[in-house]
Amino acid sequence: MKIKELIVVEGRDDTVAILRAVNADTIETGGSAINDAVIQKIRLAQEKRGVIIFTDPDYPGERIRKIISQAVPGCKHAFIKREDGCKKGKVGVEHASPEVIRQALAGIHTEMAEQAGEITLEDLVTAGLAAGASASKRRLRLGDLLGIGYANVKQLQKRLNAFQISREEFWAAVARLDEEENTK
Repeated sequence: MKIKELIVVEGRDDTVAILRAVNADTIETGGSAINDAVIQKIRLAQEKRGVIIFTDPDYPGERIRKIISQAVPGCKHAFIKREDGCKKGKVGVEHASPEVIRQALAGIHTEMAEQAGEITLEDLVTAGLAAGASASKRRLRLGDLLGIGYANVKQLQKRLNAFQISREEFWAAVARLDEEENTK
C-alpha cells in the first residue's frame, strides 16, 4: 500500500513501524517540542503532497496533533486506539501492528474549517459525554467507534465538527455505545 501524503509521526521508531505496514514517507517531530523548522517542513509537505498526522494515543501525541493542526490547516488525521498501541506499559504508534496501522490509514479523517457547530455541547451532555462518572469512558469508546480518537468534551465537540461527523453518524454511534453498555 503506497501512501501519497507525508505522514507526520513523533519519532524514528514510529517511522519504522509505519514502513513495516505501508510504503510512505514520514516527517518526525522529534517529540512535543516542535520547532519552527519542523512546522515549515510540514507546511511545505501539505502544499505539495498533503499530510497525515499520526501521533501516539496519549497526551503528548494529542498535544503535537493540536499544535500541527493549528499551524497547518487542512491536515488529515489517522488514529489508533490506546490498547492497539500498548506494549509493556508503553503507548505509541511504534507498538501497533502493521494491520492496525493500515486500518488507521484507511480510516483517515480530514479536518475542515469549523462550521457553525453542527454537534452542540447540549448534544454531548444529552449523550452522557460531558458529565458524570462514565463520561470519560463513553468519550473514549465514542472516539473509537467514530475513528477520531479520545478527546475531552471541548476537543470532542471541535473534532466532531471539524471532521464533519454528521448528526446521524454521531447519534448512531451514541446508540451503539448505549447498546453496548446495556448488554454488559
